[in-house]
Amino acid sequence: MNTKEALKIVGGLSKPSKMPGWAYGLPAKECKTGSKLAQQPDTVCSDCYALKGCYVFKVVQDAQYRRLAAIKSPLWTGAMALLINSKKSKEFRWHDSGDVQDEEHLLKIFAVAKLTPKTRHWMPTREAWVKAFLPECPENLCIRFSVPKVDQAPIKSWPNVSTVISSDKPWFGLSSRVCPAPTQNNECKDCRSCWDKSIQNISYWKH
Repeated sequence: MNTKEALKIVGGLSKPSKMPGWAYGLPAKECKTGSKLAQQPDTVCSDCYALKGCYVFKVVQDAQYRRLAAIKSPLWTGAMALLINSKKSKEFRWHDSGDVQDEEHLLKIFAVAKLTPKTRHWMPTREAWVKAFLPECPENLCIRFSVPKVDQAPIKSWPNVSTVISSDKPWFGLSSRVCPAPTQNNECKDCRSCWDKSIQNISYWKH
């Protein structure tokens, strides 16, 4: 398999301008928990960034649905690992839009992380069932549970979480960082806190 074949199998990668590396985005409308939270006021999902802006363009939606279908392919794991290794990127972001779909999908992501040991992976999720699989999570993959409501305190039952704040009130009950992107042209720049398992909570500004 070459990279051209691998790209066809996985449906392509995404390259968010904010991020230092590559990502893999799925349709936000297909989030299992997020699609339900989107119907509830005061939740982060009710004003989801991945349901507006450039994310609603047909070309973006088509690419996301191709990727959603692709995760069922038995060749997906190997193709993803080949692509990530070929990019030689030190960081990879799972789901700049969308979320993990089921146990099979999660275990495939674990396998990709193991096959790309030189890359640090970060996966935010609102799927509470993922917690049961954390003991199997590869060391180079940081899974952060995203709390559902704006200005909600971090959930301490997860080793790594993220929160959304509407004002300058970061949570310091845990080892916390506030995302610096809004103060630096909406880019990560040299910050890699989201990938860092030693940082328990990342607070993002509501956007």
